[in-house]
Order: sequence, then C-alpha cells, then structure tokens
Amino acid sequence: MTPPPAGSVAAMIRPAPRQKESATNRDILAVMDGAPLGYWLLLLLSVSLMMLAGGIWVYQVYKGLGIAGYAHPIFWGVYIVTFVFWVGIAHAGTLISAILFLFRAKWRNAINRGAEAMTVFAVLTAAQFLGIHVGRMWKSYFILPYPNQRALWVNFKSPLLWDTFAITTYATISILFLFVGLIPDIAIARDRATGWKKVLYTVLALGWQGSSRQWKSHNRSVLHLSGLATPLVLSVHSVVSWDFAVAIVPGWHTTIFAPYFVAGAIFSGFAMVLTLMIPIRRIYKLEAYITDYHFENMSRFILLTSIIVGYAYASEYFIAWYSGVEPEQTAFWLRAFGPYWISTWIMIICNGVLPQLLWFPKLRVNIPFLFVLSVFINIGMWFERYVIIITGLSREYNPAVWGVFVPSWPEMGILAGSFGFFCTFFLIFLKLFPIVAIAEMKEIAIHEKAHAADHSADHTAQGAH
Repeated sequence: MTPPPAGSVAAMIRPAPRQKESATNRDILAVMDGAPLGYWLLLLLSVSLMMLAGGIWVYQVYKGLGIAGYAHPIFWGVYIVTFVFWVGIAHAGTLISAILFLFRAKWRNAINRGAEAMTVFAVLTAAQFLGIHVGRMWKSYFILPYPNQRALWVNFKSPLLWDTFAITTYATISILFLFVGLIPDIAIARDRATGWKKVLYTVLALGWQGSSRQWKSHNRSVLHLSGLATPLVLSVHSVVSWDFAVAIVPGWHTTIFAPYFVAGAIFSGFAMVLTLMIPIRRIYKLEAYITDYHFENMSRFILLTSIIVGYAYASEYFIAWYSGVEPEQTAFWLRAFGPYWISTWIMIICNGVLPQLLWFPKLRVNIPFLFVLSVFINIGMWFERYVIIITGLSREYNPAVWGVFVPSWPEMGILAGSFGFFCTFFLIFLKLFPIVAIAEMKEIAIHEKAHAADHSADHTAQGAH
C-alpha cells in the first residue's frame, strides 16, 4: 500500500511510527487520555450552572436590571463584586509564570501551566461582568475607543473604561503567554495523537521541530513576554482599585487601595491554584511532578500575602479612628457591628486568621488542610470585595438615603454560573493540552542529572586524592 504524500491531511491523521516514549511524556499526557466518572460529573455540573446563568441573564434582559436587587443608593452589587473577584483570581498565573520566571524560581515549573490557564479563563469570566452590570451587553462596543460614524468618543473619566483597557491588555498578554509556552508541549502531543487531534496539534504547533534555533527564539519570546506581563501584575488590579479610590465614598477614598488590592489578588490567586491543582494531582497521580516542595512554596506566598492583607485591614481601621472624620469612623464601625457584620467577620477570619496556621511547617505540606484552607480563602476574598463595595455605598454621607442591600436570586444564579463558566473551560483545557509543562520538567530533570553527575565526579576525585 502506497503511503500518503508527506504534508497531506492523510499523512497528518495517519498515526506516526511510535518511538519509545519518556516517562514524563507518558505520565503527563495520560491526563488527556480518557477521564474518570468524576470528571464528567463535574463537567456536567459546570455546564449546567453556565446554562442556568445564561437563562437568568436572558430573563434579566427581558425584565430589566431591577431584578438584580439594586436599590438606592446601592447600584454596584454582586456583579461588580464578582468582577473584582475574578480579576484578582487571574493574578497568580501571571506572577507564577512571569515574575518567578524572571527570578528563575524552579518550583514554578510544575504549576505554571495550570496557573496560566486559570489566568486566561478567569479574565474571560471577569470581562463578562462589565457587560452584565451595565445591562445591555450588546452595546458594550460603546466603551471601545475606535473611530465611528456616530461622532462619539468614550468617557476617559469612567472607571468602566479603565477596566476595559486593563482587561483587554491583560487578556492579550495572558493568552500569548499561555500559547507560546504551550508550543513545545503541543508538538509532543502532536507526535502521539491521531485523528482530529493530530490535525489540531499540527496547526497549533506552528511547525515546531525542536531545533536549537527554535528553542532560542522560544526562550527569547518567553523572556520578553515575561517582561511585558510583570508590570501588569501591579497595574491591572491597581486600576481596578482606582475604580473605588477616586470616589469620595467613606471607606473607599484611600491611597492604600492599590497595594492592598494587588496583595489580595495574589493571595486569592494562589489559593485558587491550590484549589485546582490539588484534585488534579490526586486524581491523575501526578505526585512525582507536583510535589510537597511546590505546595510548601505556594503556602509561604499565601502566608506572606495574608500578612499584608491583614495589615491593610488593621491600617484601614486605625486610620479611620485616627483621622477623626466621623463618616469614616461610622463606616468602619458599621462594617464590624452593623448589618453586614457577618460578611466582615467571615472576611477577617478566612483571610487574616486561618492562613496564620501556615506558620506550622507540617501544615504547609498537609494536602487536605491546604485544600480546605484554599476554599475558605476564596470565600473570604469574595466577601472582602462584598464588604468594600456594599458597606461603602449603603452608608454614605446623607443618612436620609441609607439603605441595606440584599442579594437577589438572579445575582446569585449568575455568580454560580461564573464558576460554571470558569470550570467548564478549565476542564476542557485539561483534556486537550498538558496541564504540566513537559518541556520545562524535562529541562529541570536534565539539570538535576548533570548536577548529580558533577557532584559524584567531585567525590570520586577527592577519594582518589
């Protein structure tokens, strides 16, 4: 039988001659082969939540934003809270991938791929809430600064426009970073795939053959993207914090918001990485690649950022007391002992108290404890945004317009749907692409082997002398 011509579709689909596969390739690519029942149940739940949220949003469009629980003076509700939450979740991916890459932290290599994917999907989830919040999502193009026949220009003083620039810039860099890092691993998957996956990986691999010239270009690209992405870790959530800090609302008008929001974003992002990677490590038996060493370093980052966030909480209350400004003092008194006291104390306990248990070295590598702690941190960080936004708006300067905000069922349904959207795309990514960076893990193994050989040679030489 005559083989198909090289480069044809038939040649791409036809299985390539199998070579001896390395253990690293086999173990990591096994995640993409088949799936346990739990995976399909979780995917079904995620898709169901996403479709439920879509139905609620259609109902909201039909009935109007009045069903969202907005009431004077509170017109920033659960949607903006959730927007800020998902933007924060996205920060750990860039920190792990870009900043730790520049500092040559080797422990990032086992978790960077999952963190990068988490970043992209979290940004895409957050971006939707800008449109959901304003109501008429199909008119979102009004906030894009492009020449048009309407002779209108955007309002550069609007925080929504700042968020649009921040989100689009961050999403662009994050997607590029994820894709460029994936190219060598896609080529590995291409060489063992068949059928439509073979075609998909062949297109996405961009002709990667692993030559020294390609590796040099790839490493240079990753370095340059890391340099571009690093300022975004500080700038994106700083821009989001200015949405609040430029207002004169009690509890918002403060210069601490930018570093406070950035530290909180990294804090919640690392917690979400733990929430995602711990089950993946357990289900797919990746203990040899995602080790206790990685979890201990992530725990230290969580402990550090928890201390920063706790300091920010304390400084807010101190400055409100020290300032002598009655509206500020009242706002923070009502946070702790007013109608939203449950939300405030959930925030303080989950973000400031529970992470202090990580001072104990054994708990930093206790996987069940870390998983439970990461879930509590994510809950606490959502309530942090809820406390900042809702308590500030409900108790402004004029007592005649004070009100109490109660989340409505459509808001909570769309909130649940955002988690469904995020999990759906993450689970699909898990089955299509390697969740651990194969090429980087091999590079570390080669370096460790060479280091061990040099160490053994030194001992042999000393013995001979």
